[in-house]
Amino acid sequence: MPIRSITVYCSSSSAVAQHYVDAADGTGRAIAAAGWTLVYGGNPIGLMKSLADGARAAGGAVVGITPQLFVDKNYHDRLATELIITLNMRDRKALMEARGDAFLTLPGGLGTFEEIFEIIVGKQLGYHTKAIVLLNTAGYFDPLLQMIEHGIEQSFIKPAVRQLYFVAATVPEAIEYFRSYSPPPLADKWTTASPAVAAE
Repeated sequence: MPIRSITVYCSSSSAVAQHYVDAADGTGRAIAAAGWTLVYGGNPIGLMKSLADGARAAGGAVVGITPQLFVDKNYHDRLATELIITLNMRDRKALMEARGDAFLTLPGGLGTFEEIFEIIVGKQLGYHTKAIVLLNTAGYFDPLLQMIEHGIEQSFIKPAVRQLYFVAATVPEAIEYFRSYSPPPLADKWTTASPAVAAE
């Protein structure tokens, strides 16, 4: 299926270093330049604002999806091409997943981690086969990736999890991955018990 839209997860913090802000702006611009629609959390603050403003500056369409909670606090993107207001965070995440043909995660906090892990697990279980990219600006995700490797070493995570996502060092590398991505065949290798578990 050709990519028409990219869902991006990222931080709403305005206190982060400038290189993260620049990466968010560059991501928005690159998505627009590729002719794709940006789908994001719909709150024009922090990296989320830089992302959406970058896409708009490059002539791209922006879809914001935000819960009523943030609308009540005036944290909603009035400039979005399309703004969707959901009842709660769960509905917001479901719509962001449904509206994106691929997923990109920029550096972020607990909410960002929750979003991207849900997308990775969804792919692991076969609910989707869409491309997933972590944009590892300034090595931000290195500790997280090390934790995943630790989980693999301790047999809590299957080694094949590495096939579920791609780690990009730069925005152009992420865009190129999306362009060349070919969905893998679905395989029931995730829910099969390991020999140790099966023997119990």
